[in-house]
Amino acid sequence: MKKRIALMGIYHESNTFVPQKTTLEHFMGGRYYKGKKIYKEYQNAHHEIGGMIEMLDRDDFELLPIFYAEATPGGPITSDTYEKMRQDLMKELEKVLPVDGILVVPHGAGVSDIHRDMDGHWLSELRNKVGLEIPIVGTLDLHANVSPLMVSSTDALVSYRQNPHVDQRQRGREAANLLIKRLNHEVALSQVLIQVPVAISIEQQLTASEPCKSLYAFAEECKKEGNILSISIQLGFPYADVEEMGTSVIVVSDGDPDLAMEIAQKIENYILDRKQSFVGEMLDVTAVIPKIEKSEKPVLLLDMGDNIGGGGPGNNICIMEALEKDGRYPYFVCIYDPEAVLTLQNQNRNEFSEIQITGVNGRGSVQYTIHAKLVQLTDGNFHEESPRHGGQVNYKMGNTAIVETQNGSVIMLTSKRTPPFSLQQLMAFEIDPVQFDVIVAKGVNAPIAAYAPVCPTVYQVNTPGVTQADMTMFNFDHRRIPLFPFEK
Repeated sequence: MKKRIALMGIYHESNTFVPQKTTLEHFMGGRYYKGKKIYKEYQNAHHEIGGMIEMLDRDDFELLPIFYAEATPGGPITSDTYEKMRQDLMKELEKVLPVDGILVVPHGAGVSDIHRDMDGHWLSELRNKVGLEIPIVGTLDLHANVSPLMVSSTDALVSYRQNPHVDQRQRGREAANLLIKRLNHEVALSQVLIQVPVAISIEQQLTASEPCKSLYAFAEECKKEGNILSISIQLGFPYADVEEMGTSVIVVSDGDPDLAMEIAQKIENYILDRKQSFVGEMLDVTAVIPKIEKSEKPVLLLDMGDNIGGGGPGNNICIMEALEKDGRYPYFVCIYDPEAVLTLQNQNRNEFSEIQITGVNGRGSVQYTIHAKLVQLTDGNFHEESPRHGGQVNYKMGNTAIVETQNGSVIMLTSKRTPPFSLQQLMAFEIDPVQFDVIVAKGVNAPIAAYAPVCPTVYQVNTPGVTQADMTMFNFDHRRIPLFPFEK
């Protein structure tokens, strides 16, 4: 008889410093899938669900995708929204019970109004529902803030090992393989967690560069010891004011919790001994603009304070203002401004006029007037086939207006916040990225996977906003104490 495996997830990175709440509408406008829709969307995607599907597409298993909800990172999830998703997940699970195992896809940094450890809550509810005998294995985002409740509610959790997250499908395969081995009685999963008293600065979390490159290499060496099945380092999400905020280490062994704890402590000590290296040096806009002249172009400017992938609003215009004031460099920038898009629906094309853009610039909300012409109106849909951060295939920016200034700069105005994870965001609309001196991307590390092939120079810009790089500038009420760099 085939072993029946249920697959489910609630996936959101919640920035508690964003005043606007994430609602059911955001999930419905993002991804809110049940049953076969999950399979159709992700079977061929570079996403952990795609990897799980691949591993369980075999004669002795029956994969039962039941529920998956995801919204663009933003403010905390309203209690009603979370309760609706939790109930839908449980109702769909009830339809397929009994099952032999469960694959879960939480993010690990979800926060709701009532349950600040949202992922821990729904995973514990799931554990209570199916009991201790049914193995639960899943994946986590590398930016997860991991709680003891998440770990005690599951048998094994595997986080991404690359930032940008281009290894999601591999991690899905890894998690599914652990579940398969557990169900075939080949391994006994034993999982431990250490919450390291360090919060790593967001711009230092590029895994291909130091200090993270050596950290992950050290973890790989540690994995060779004894019966270690998996080592996951969660670099953490510093924009969530929760007790579990910060770096953590999960080690899964084959029935040897003492060895797993020993390895986790080795990695913790490695991080603590080098904690100062995980604090970045930050450049603001005024320091970056002069560097453009002698830099190989196009130059990628990463707008860290308006990181859409971390909950930023997508409408910070301070880099655009600086480039316009300088006037020498044709640039591309994408700005979330549904009102401007609506206004431009009746605009004559290729006629220069004064266009009003609503944005923020560190001093508050502003109306910025730019002399430009409308060149394109589109539904904002595009497709990405290559492995990119987030692992998604289909993107929907909503109604989108593309305007061009007299010096050849292009501003894309969207109706939905869309993180810059794909170069197809430009190329699908016949925008050649190499025509610009500067490309502005609202992110920190994630856009590099998409833009590095065409941008030989990259600068991370410490802009103001709800994702500003210096986490010590935020007021935390719930974080652990002591926690470096807050406490030295």
